[in-house]
Amino acid sequence: MPEGRGVEAVIFDWGGTLTKWHDIDFHAESLALARAVVNSEHDHHVNARRLHAAGDVVWGRSRDQHRSAGLGDLFDAAGLEHDPELLDAYYEFWEPHTATDPEVGPLFEALRAEGLKVGVLSNTIWPREWHRGFFERDGVLHLIDGDVYTSEISWTKPSPHAFAAAMAAVGVEDPARCVYVGDRLYDDIWGARNAGLRAVHVPHSAIPANQVGHTEGEPDAVVERLSDLLAVVAGWA
Repeated sequence: MPEGRGVEAVIFDWGGTLTKWHDIDFHAESLALARAVVNSEHDHHVNARRLHAAGDVVWGRSRDQHRSAGLGDLFDAAGLEHDPELLDAYYEFWEPHTATDPEVGPLFEALRAEGLKVGVLSNTIWPREWHRGFFERDGVLHLIDGDVYTSEISWTKPSPHAFAAAMAAVGVEDPARCVYVGDRLYDDIWGARNAGLRAVHVPHSAIPANQVGHTEGEPDAVVERLSDLLAVVAGWA
C-alpha cells in the first residue's frame, strides 16, 4: 500500500461485520422461502430441498465466478416459479438476524465527524430496500454516504468491479484512499487488497466451508470490536 496516502472513505461489509454472526438453520430457511413458490407440482418439502440446493449453486457462482444474483435467480436455479408478494415468511425468518451492532452508530458518526465517507458493500441476493430498511429501523441509514448491494450489480466480492462500484457510490476514485472492513478473508480481505484498498478484518464469523474461496487474504489490520476501528483509521488518515 502506498505510504503517505490519506483515507477518504471507509466501506463496510454487512452480515457478520455490521451485524453479529449468526449460525443459521438453512433447512428452516428453505422451508420459509418455499412458501413463495407458486404453480408447483411438488410438495412444500420437495420445493424447500430444491431451493436449498439452488442456494449452493447461486453462492457457488459468487464464490468461483464472482457472478451476482437476486432472489429471482435462486428460484430460477431451482426450476420453480415464485410470487414476490409471498416472501413474507422468508423475510420474517431472517429479520431477527439483521440487527445492527450497537457500536455502528457511534462509529459512523465519529468517522463522518473526521470528514470520512461511510459506505456499504454487501454480497447479497436480497433487494436494496430490505437492507436499507434494516439500517433505517436501527437509526443509521442517514449516516451512510453510499451503499451497494450485489443483487443490483453484475458482480460480487471479491471482484474488483464490486469494490469499484462501492467506491463510486461514496464518490472516491483512488482505492488507496479507501479502507474496507469485513469478516471474510477471501471475499473481503483478499478482494479488497486485490482491488487496491486497505483491508481490516473483523474475525468473529464461522464461515461455512463451501463459502471459503481459493485464497485467504492478509489484512492490514484486525479489530476485535468495531469501536476499535476508529484508532486504526486515524493512524492511516
